[in-house]
Amino acid sequence: MVRNTPKIPKKKEVCSRLEAGSGSMAYTAKVGPSILSSDLSQLGRECERMMECGADYLHLDVMDGHFVPNITFGHPMVERLRRCIGPDPFFDMHMMVSRPEQWVKPMAAAGANQYTFHLEATTNPGSLIKEIRESGMKVGLAIKPGTTVEELAPWAGQIDMALVMTVEPGFGGQKFMEDMMPKVSWLRSQFPSLDIEVDGGVGPDSIYRCAEAGANMIVSGSAVVSSDDPRSVIALLKNVVMEAIQKRSLDR
Repeated sequence: MVRNTPKIPKKKEVCSRLEAGSGSMAYTAKVGPSILSSDLSQLGRECERMMECGADYLHLDVMDGHFVPNITFGHPMVERLRRCIGPDPFFDMHMMVSRPEQWVKPMAAAGANQYTFHLEATTNPGSLIKEIRESGMKVGLAIKPGTTVEELAPWAGQIDMALVMTVEPGFGGQKFMEDMMPKVSWLRSQFPSLDIEVDGGVGPDSIYRCAEAGANMIVSGSAVVSSDDPRSVIALLKNVVMEAIQKRSLDR
């Protein structure tokens, strides 16, 4: 697949753009439960429960049966969910779809806050990034385990968040892929103010590796949603990441 790829910006140029207007601390620890792991027959209430337990945002997985073999839901469900739980929860849309361009406007109209598309799914990331911004949403850019982090790098100065998949996208319950952590570490070293998200098999057993590598946005499915005490799990995940951020700040 040939992509319209810009020149990789210098580290200093990227940092200045990312930090503009955001103060000295440009990112913080955030935990977003994956609602696909919840009781989908009670989706609105489950989302409210996660927010009440301390979630910072909600991670919504959209799968089309083409880019990944599974099928979940689309913008009509997002619109209904927004009406049900109100304007406050931040919807991070993980668009595991073959043609991410076609769903930008419908998702924006439905109430999505961030549109995270896969680099592997488009031939023109720059145009798609521009369209997402013009639709009033933040921009997330995801890569599958088989995609190198260097392929994402040229776009890092134009996005709000980079998502490093720690499982193959498409199904929940997979084992965390620790060998993806060098990607996170590289991104954090090159783009120190960028929000970096990890998704797939992340929970109390793997959070320390994610935090140490530099991830600050944590997607967790069954480890949070299926827990008897999701509030404690969310607090643990967030505290581990916050401690790593503070340590990195002191080491600089």
